[in-house]
Amino acid sequence: MGMRIGQGFDSHAFKPGVPLVIGGLKIEHTEGLAGHSDGDVLLHAITDALLGAVSAGDIGTFFPPSDPRWKGADSSVFLETALEEVATAGYRIVNIDTVLVLMRPKIVPIAGEMRQRVADLLGVKPGDVGIKAKTPEGLNQDGVAVAYATVLLESLAEPGEPRAMTATADIGEVNEVVESLVVGVRDTSALGRKMPAFDTDDLT
Repeated sequence: MGMRIGQGFDSHAFKPGVPLVIGGLKIEHTEGLAGHSDGDVLLHAITDALLGAVSAGDIGTFFPPSDPRWKGADSSVFLETALEEVATAGYRIVNIDTVLVLMRPKIVPIAGEMRQRVADLLGVKPGDVGIKAKTPEGLNQDGVAVAYATVLLESLAEPGEPRAMTATADIGEVNEVVESLVVGVRDTSALGRKMPAFDTDDLT
């Protein structure tokens, strides 16, 4: 069975006057993270890891910061698109491991809740998600949150067998994807995909 590994990275500076969202959780804090979307540094890193694992480009390929549609957008939308790319490529998530590097707020007290939220968004078990938090000692980046993510995927089909899709969408969405695969045309314009497929823009 084929395996693939993807790595993701993202960073955002803290900014007063905006809500703090990390791992899909709204966290009580005096500052949020600056970004064209909601600034969810963890979901952005996971999204890039998933896209990279199936050679689908990066988050800026689909959601360029120059596009006003994504201003303040919920980063779970980005994650859903990455999951679609993984399913279309014929893979599923085995496990994912992440590291958050930030001075504050403290992540350990909410790590369990965050792991559950990320697992729910990915459609996997909490035991398949690792979330660790470190402080940036000696790095002079107290005003920044950084996230690293590594994902392991496995192929859904044995060599010579048809590929199967993971069940991450409702039946209407699955029918649309199947129809697009049959006719050989897949409209991704609504997702904000830019061509060529490897735009180096990101959401920082």
